[in-house]
Amino acid sequence: MRLSELSRRSGVATATVKFYLREGLLPPGRRITATQSEYEETHLRRLRLVRALIQVGGVSVASAREVLAALDDDSLDHNERLGAAVWSLPYGKPADTDDAATETARHRADQLLELLGWGYGPVTDVTPPAYGMLVTAIATLERLGYPCGIEDLEPYARALGQLAVNDLDLVERYGGTADEQVEAAVALTVLYEPVLLALRRLAEAEESRRRFGSQ
Repeated sequence: MRLSELSRRSGVATATVKFYLREGLLPPGRRITATQSEYEETHLRRLRLVRALIQVGGVSVASAREVLAALDDDSLDHNERLGAAVWSLPYGKPADTDDAATETARHRADQLLELLGWGYGPVTDVTPPAYGMLVTAIATLERLGYPCGIEDLEPYARALGQLAVNDLDLVERYGGTADEQVEAAVALTVLYEPVLLALRRLAEAEESRRRFGSQ
């Protein structure tokens, strides 16, 4: 397809597509004349992913480039590529290691991961950025005096463990090849997070109505 069709099918403006090409977020097409190139379905799939990252997810161009580099790293196996790509997404500011609440939060996060049997955290050689995000969130709850004990956190973790099964089932249904699955995992992580937040708030409103609403 030509650039104009790529723009039309992806919903991304031609000028933006050209910008993504210049920034290396989209591989160059096959040159057919001095001024024109041809693009394939793989370009369309990659462009949709870039759009999900930058235009929907608010990921910076630099971060998007890191995500795409992880996606294209053939030295990694399927699980490693998926992890590296998702871990390249933004995770907020790192925890303050000099803060007492952070040390408490780190200890609590370690206890929780051990209880769940999840193989990440400082007890292993692999520490995903989501671990630091979890520590920061627990530390904030601790400082403000809100419930954040193991008994408070475990039900959320158990529910999200099942949600992860649904996530990977969805990824496998969407993508046939390993490349498609890894790209889908990144795109769906970004695109489904607003869905999860919205559904949680709707569920809370419904539960409040059931508990406290007028009969």
